[in-house]
Formats: sequence, structure tokens, C-alpha cells
Amino acid sequence: MHERGFYQPHAGSVEAHPTILSTFHNHPLVMLKPHWHAQVEVNFVVSGTLHYRMHTHELKLSAGQMVLFWGGLPHQLYDLSDDAVYAGAHLPLMHFFRLRLPEDVPHRLMQGTTLLSCTPDDSDAHNFVRWNRYARSGDAVKAQHAVDELLLRLERVRFEPYELVGDSKAAGHAVETAEVQSSRNVGKMCDYIAENFLHEIDSVDIARAANLHPKYAMSIFKRSTGMTLNEYVSLLRLSYAQALLLRDDANVLRVAMESGFGSLSAFNKSFRKIAGMSPSDFRRDAFIPGALAS
Repeated sequence: MHERGFYQPHAGSVEAHPTILSTFHNHPLVMLKPHWHAQVEVNFVVSGTLHYRMHTHELKLSAGQMVLFWGGLPHQLYDLSDDAVYAGAHLPLMHFFRLRLPEDVPHRLMQGTTLLSCTPDDSDAHNFVRWNRYARSGDAVKAQHAVDELLLRLERVRFEPYELVGDSKAAGHAVETAEVQSSRNVGKMCDYIAENFLHEIDSVDIARAANLHPKYAMSIFKRSTGMTLNEYVSLLRLSYAQALLLRDDANVLRVAMESGFGSLSAFNKSFRKIAGMSPSDFRRDAFIPGALAS
């Protein structure tokens, strides 16, 4: 059995780019501890098996299976077979809330449910390879084509059987048409936040970008995502900061400022809330072999 590598956030990893849609196709790495990032994640298992520890449940996936889950809740790929290969993408919320999924699904995913597609498609393995190749080709037209096809593939879920794993609520409840408009408004707010989260912004600024009253904007965002506007802005900043902390020359105060927090105390409080440790401890443990093991 060959020696396995371990996943570690870095300046080029998903945590550092919370507003960019990225694709991947590779041999996965075991995570020594849960991580989080501000995108919805798509995973397709090309070969082998993967074992996940999600926020509310555990999951084992085999070749041909595809899942969709919210990466903003801590999750961990804690075991895998030696022949494991997977592919997929990280979707910023501004893309996710434009998907024409079954109307109850976005909210449930944001609460920690995993969507498992129950209809394997023989073309998925080939398509994920091509989408990743196009996305990384340097050709803007090819890259956009890959994104468009990927999003259409995800939307096809609404026409096929799927399972909501870890969902404690009954599926299939009726959703008002107003919820569809709410998703569009949430998408507009996510657009604005994506462009400005490293700057000083508040709910009034965000609501104005979607032509909404601040109280109404806060209400529909909370209802759609399970988070307040401030919590989502903070999550993007923390995702970005998580990668900055692992630079060799990282300074916690400088990371706090560069990631949009107005003070070191606010950064420490927010980081500890989601990571269970201070930024300094996170940085220290990252460079101690085995210190981050669960």
C-alpha cells in the first residue's frame, strides 16, 4: 500500500478563492481534520470509494455516484480506497442560487443535507474530465462552455431520482412561487458580496445592490441560506483567511486586516466559532505533523 498524502489548505486551494467557480479531477487526499469553504461542492467518484464525515452524517460513495453539498459547514474526507479518483467543482453561491433545482433543495443543502444522485450516467466520467480540461485550458470560451454544461448537468437532477441524505425533514413540501424570486434576489446579493467582501460592507449596501429593503433582504437571505448576511460575509472572509494563515510569512493581525475584518478581536472570535480554535493555534498546528488529526 502506497503512502498517502494529506490535504492542507494553501494559497491556491479552494479556501483562498471563495468567489471563483473551480473544477478538479484528481486523486483525493485524506483530510486530517474537517475544513470548510464558502462554495457548494460537487463530487463525482470516478473510481474507488470515498468516506465522508459531514456536519450531520457520514457517507460512503462508490464509483459512478455524484453528490452535492454545502461546503460552508465543516466536512471531512477521512478515508478512501487506494484506487480512488474523483472529479467535481466548487460553486460560489452566486452560481448555486441560479440553478433550477427542485425548489426545496437549496435550503435543505444549506442546512447540512447532502444530495445524492440516484441515477448514474455513463457519460459523467467522460464529461467531468472534459469540463476540467476546458476550464483549465486558458481559453475563456472553452471555460465558459464547461461551466454552462456542468450547471445544466446539475439542473438535470430535478428530472431524476435523488436522495437527501441527513435530511431530518419530510421532502416534497410545496414551495411558493415567491421562493423562486427570493432565490434570484439572493443570487444578486451574493454577486455583490463576492465582489466586495474584503471591504467594509453592511446589510444596507447589500440590500441596495438587489433593490430591496434591508429588513426584507435580511429575511429572505436567512430563509434561503440559514445564515444571516453578516454570517455569510464572515464565512467568505474566514475561508480566505484560512489559506492566508498557512503562508510561511503569515502574521495573524495582517491576515485579519487583509481578509476584511476590522479588528483582531473580531477575527479571533469569528475564527474560533467555526474552527474551534484561535487563528494562532490553527497556524501552529498546521505545521506540526499529525497535530490536526481527528
